[in-house]
Amino acid sequence: MASIACTAPAPAPGDATGLRERARGALLGLAVGDALGAPAENLRPSEIRARWGRITGYVSEQPYGTDDTEYAIFSGLLLARHGAALTPEHVEAAWHEWIADRAEGPFRGAGFSERGTLENLRRGLAAPISAQHRHAWSDGLAMRAAPFGVFAAGRPTEAARLVAVDGSVSHEGEGIYGGQAVAAGVAAAMTGAAVPVVIAAALAVIPDDSWTARSLRRAVAVAHRGERAVRSAVVIGGYPWTDLAPEAVALAFGAYAAADGDFREAVLTAVNMGRDADTTAAVAGALSGATQGLSAIPPAWATAIGPARGRCLPSIAGHHVLEIAELLVTAAEAGTGGTAAGVAGKREVIAAHTAPASETGVAGKREVIVAHTAPASETGVAGKREAIAAHTAPASETGAARKREVIAAHTAPALATVLPAAVAEGERAAGECVVQPPPRPAGLQRSPLAGQPDGEGRS
Repeated sequence: MASIACTAPAPAPGDATGLRERARGALLGLAVGDALGAPAENLRPSEIRARWGRITGYVSEQPYGTDDTEYAIFSGLLLARHGAALTPEHVEAAWHEWIADRAEGPFRGAGFSERGTLENLRRGLAAPISAQHRHAWSDGLAMRAAPFGVFAAGRPTEAARLVAVDGSVSHEGEGIYGGQAVAAGVAAAMTGAAVPVVIAAALAVIPDDSWTARSLRRAVAVAHRGERAVRSAVVIGGYPWTDLAPEAVALAFGAYAAADGDFREAVLTAVNMGRDADTTAAVAGALSGATQGLSAIPPAWATAIGPARGRCLPSIAGHHVLEIAELLVTAAEAGTGGTAAGVAGKREVIAAHTAPASETGVAGKREVIVAHTAPASETGVAGKREAIAAHTAPASETGAARKREVIAAHTAPALATVLPAAVAEGERAAGECVVQPPPRPAGLQRSPLAGQPDGEGRS
């Protein structure tokens, strides 16, 4: 089922305070979710209940971010440096400069996807070959994707493009899709878009038939039934790896939908579902933090987050997520974001709250057309500008054979009305509790790093 999202109006130039409030909410929300979820990582809900009851706050005396926060800071610094001009070569060079060519912390590069990437880089392999390891489908890109949504606020397609550039060094396939869904969702949430619109924006940048899209639709379709239904609709029973991007991203969006964007409820729902709880709570925290802003984060949770300790990435020690938020907003305001989404003839999403949308027909990707309040967007083709008619113009034909579908933004009363086919799919999955992973790509070699889950930093 094709889903087209209409994002809420992009922040006006004079709304710098509001934009910064959401940027800080997104990245501090990520760090808070990470710290809240870390103790519950790899646990089942029954194990969480036996140990703490229902987690309602920090259960560690000294809460701090894990590799999820440190890699998000890493990507944020990289993005602030290069902006929309980011290339795989920039990303690869940063991995060497800040990680691969330095002594590692106790996490030894963090999760298996990061370890596999570092091993390949140290052997002289370059992107995209560096991403060919057993865990290229992990949520390691999704956990560091929020900065791209902050930088490309109101431009989900651009956020998805940039995070894919970052991920080309470390991830493939579903791992990339997971990162794109998160980046696009945060970009939409940065405009104050309604929860259904944020979800639809995430779905709009990934293939409809991908494992990530199917899992995400299942999760949000049953979100009104609570966390148990979300977990049952997505989690593969008995599967040992909890860092699957399709699973973790779907659980995070399910928690966000179940809480209707409320920060506290979204993060705690993600935490109490267990599995890769630090990552799912970090993503839910980024989405809801962008939606509601910094003020939505309970002060006791916010003040516990200090500068990164460098436990995973020593080069990141001393950087604070709020510093990264400021750098990204400043970089975007300075114009380093530009309109690079025009590459390959694509147009960027600026805003919409009543505008129809059209299929682009380019590589199967979709886009949202600009609303009547948005300025004309750069097309990136021969430097021309293109103004798209807003609420009065019908969606244009692009030559794609597929049908278009318009999702109303602020008027959507419930996810069930927005994603009708997904409801049936989600209800069925919730009852069966079975999701089959995609077949392993032919010729993909088993990484020497692959082993059994070690319960720490397996993103």
